Amino acid sequence: MNKYFTEVNIEDNGWRISYQDKLLLMGSCFSENIGEKFRELKFQADVNPFGVIYNPVSVAKSLRRLVANKPYQEEDLFENQGIWGSFDYHSRFSATSAEKALEAMNSRLDRSFTVLKNAAYLFISFGTAWAYELKETGEIVSNCHKFPESLFKRFRLSPGEIVDVYRDLLSSLWNFNPKLKVIFTVSPIRHWKEGANGNQLSKSVLLLATDRLVTGFGSDRCAYFPSYEIVMDELRDYRFYAPDLIHLSPVAVDHIWDRISRSMIDGESLKLAKRINKIIKARMHRPFRPDAGAYKIFLLNSLNEIIDLTISFPYLNLDQEKLYFEQELHEYQ
Repeated sequence: MNKYFTEVNIEDNGWRISYQDKLLLMGSCFSENIGEKFRELKFQADVNPFGVIYNPVSVAKSLRRLVANKPYQEEDLFENQGIWGSFDYHSRFSATSAEKALEAMNSRLDRSFTVLKNAAYLFISFGTAWAYELKETGEIVSNCHKFPESLFKRFRLSPGEIVDVYRDLLSSLWNFNPKLKVIFTVSPIRHWKEGANGNQLSKSVLLLATDRLVTGFGSDRCAYFPSYEIVMDELRDYRFYAPDLIHLSPVAVDHIWDRISRSMIDGESLKLAKRINKIIKARMHRPFRPDAGAYKIFLLNSLNEIIDLTISFPYLNLDQEKLYFEQELHEYQ
């Protein structure tokens, strides 16, 4: 069989994700791309409890905060033109009052603390080695919130700096949750603000750092998933990018998800995912004749499948899908 691209080898360390596993994904927007795939198929996945974070030091800081489960206080926030936020959080957590912002941040923190404590897998996606340090405090921020660049010192982390931070962090994580397996990946999404050369240098730093971490801690606790390499070598064409030519297209995300599925998800869960995917597609179905008897049978079959799945697999959450088909049946009658 002819091959029309160079297929990237994914090292098999024997890890297989199942529906019973709790997952936490943190880091760049690539974490959200893959995390959404997990959630769409009803895996127990928690994605970016602090919002999107690009640099490794800020990801580490957020994970430490989760382990400590230390609530944020008003003095941890900034106020800018009537909006309250935190340099540790994405702007989606900002609000028009300190109370609302703290409620959003701390409720998410508390929920993800429980997830991390019980998680089987932690995905960490590094986006860039470039970091921004708030001059006033000397702290590296997760998000600049469009404050003037003059308030920040911009610099590129070195592989050694990243490795030093994660040596301590990983030890803390395994003390907190001894069963946790950590999967590193380098986001294939380019940071074009740094320029072509700056982006490549940044990705090189991240690749060197993750290699040293995985090699240093061993394959029984750490792994590397080559999402960056898959895009560079298997999808080396602009048709696999979004219109901004920076982010990935849905086709590219689907391709990476397929590689993750085949290499990291167990066989029984893949079979279950196919059944769940049929339910999702059934919910998206729009009948040509909603008043026809065949549509009622279709709704009843879908609802019965959901009931069967939730009885057989009680950890699945198909409440929204169940409600949808019940409402459709009620309207039909």
